[in-house]
Amino acid sequence: MSDVSLSPVSRPRVAPFVVLAVAVVLGGLFVVLASSDTAKPETAESYLLGKPAPRVVTTTLTDAPFDLTRRKGSWVVLNFFNSTCVPCKAEHSELVAFVQQQSSLGVGAAEFYTVVNDDSDDAVRRWFADNGGSWPILRDDDGAVAIAFGVAQVPETWVIDPDGIVQARYAGVTSAESLASLLQSFREQRG
Repeated sequence: MSDVSLSPVSRPRVAPFVVLAVAVVLGGLFVVLASSDTAKPETAESYLLGKPAPRVVTTTLTDAPFDLTRRKGSWVVLNFFNSTCVPCKAEHSELVAFVQQQSSLGVGAAEFYTVVNDDSDDAVRRWFADNGGSWPILRDDDGAVAIAFGVAQVPETWVIDPDGIVQARYAGVTSAESLASLLQSFREQRG
C-alpha cells in the first residue's frame, strides 16, 4: 500500500457569483417592468384593418334596431363585453370617461356601443345599472358579430371611421386617454 494523503482540493467558490448574477438579472428585469407603461394599451393586428367593417344588423337591449351601415358619417367605437369578464370590469370606468369626453365634443364625437358577448340581457342590464354607462348596448345573441370581427376574447375595442372602414383594434383593456388620442390622430390624418 502506498501512503497517499488525501487533502481537500481547493475549488473556487462559484455560488456567490451565481447568486450575484441572478440578483443583477432580476434587478434589471424589475427596472424594465417598473418603467414600462403597462396602462397604455396597444392596437392589435387584424385582417379587417383598412377594410370595410363587417355588416352588423342587430337590436339594442332596449329593442331598438341597429344597423352599422347607417352610422356612416360618424366615428364608431365598438367594445365587445361580458359582465363576468374581469378585464371588462377593469376597463369600464375608462369607457365611461371616454364617452363623457366624447360627448363634450358635440357634433364630432365618436359614437360608442357595447356589443354583448355570450351573456344574458338581464346580467348586462344589472351590470350597467350598478356600474354606470349610458350608451347603446348591442345584442350578439348568436355570436355572429364577434365572429365577423374575429373577436378572440373580450374585451376588444374596434374603431371604425366615418367611411365605414376599420381603423384600429384593441385586444384587451383600453383606456379613455388612449382611445381619445388614437381618434384624434385619425381625425387629423383625415384633415
